[in-house]
Amino acid sequence: MRRASLYSNSPRSRAVVRPQPESPENPVEAPAKRRWRDLYSAYERQLLFGALVLLLLLSLSSHFRSEPVAQTMAPPAALDPSPVATVYNAVQGAIVRIRTAADALEHDEYLQRSSGSGVVIVNRGTIVTSLHVVAGAGRIRVMFADGLESDAKIVSQHPENDLAVLQAETVPDDLAAATMRPKADLKPGDAVVAVGFPFGIGPSVTAGVVSGLKRQFRTTAGDYLSNLIQFDAAVNPGSSGGPLLNAAGEVVGIVTAMLDPGGGGFAGIGFAVPIETARGAAGTPPF
Repeated sequence: MRRASLYSNSPRSRAVVRPQPESPENPVEAPAKRRWRDLYSAYERQLLFGALVLLLLLSLSSHFRSEPVAQTMAPPAALDPSPVATVYNAVQGAIVRIRTAADALEHDEYLQRSSGSGVVIVNRGTIVTSLHVVAGAGRIRVMFADGLESDAKIVSQHPENDLAVLQAETVPDDLAAATMRPKADLKPGDAVVAVGFPFGIGPSVTAGVVSGLKRQFRTTAGDYLSNLIQFDAAVNPGSSGGPLLNAAGEVVGIVTAMLDPGGGGFAGIGFAVPIETARGAAGTPPF
């Protein structure tokens, strides 16, 4: 009798090999976890690329945050002068202070009879002012913008317009004369600037507008002045004789009076003699 072969192809004789159950004595080991070095090695390129992108983003963020600070710390741009300052700069070299004394030999400034203002219209030392500033004075002293003082005398006067023309005995070498312009171009509401020595303080600058034209005013002496420019730039005693200027820094009038109904100072109404009227007082056309 033949023995059945273990490798017989017969279905009955074919051996079925079944997996043996795991033995508790020989457990299957779990695969070892990758360490961080293995992970770094596996993803080295990705990590380096990510770090580079992060550094770039941080750099850009820092740049945009610091830009406004840099703008804040930048020095401010130079400010343009105001229109009033521009007007004053155009005429300041021609402004004079006028002081008078009853006695021609009086030298004590504390005993001066009055003070007022004036403006140079010819660089040889010809000055226009209000007549009431110098009328009846025994001595007239003028102080120019550079501080030089000189005696002066009246060379022409027009009481009907409260105007006087003075000639200084000594003048600065580089004396400036103001530019004058007829008031024909003036309109109510136009900007004007008054410069003078109110209460002897100055030169002082005030600004306002033309309030009206062809006004009349009665002085304390009872005289009537006509064809006046009314304006609201502040003027006070001592401002008389100073220039009234337009926005271009040109003299359009000579301050002559202010309305003071209560005796307490400027009330918002001042008057100036048109500069074309001063042409006749000076004897020659000033423009």
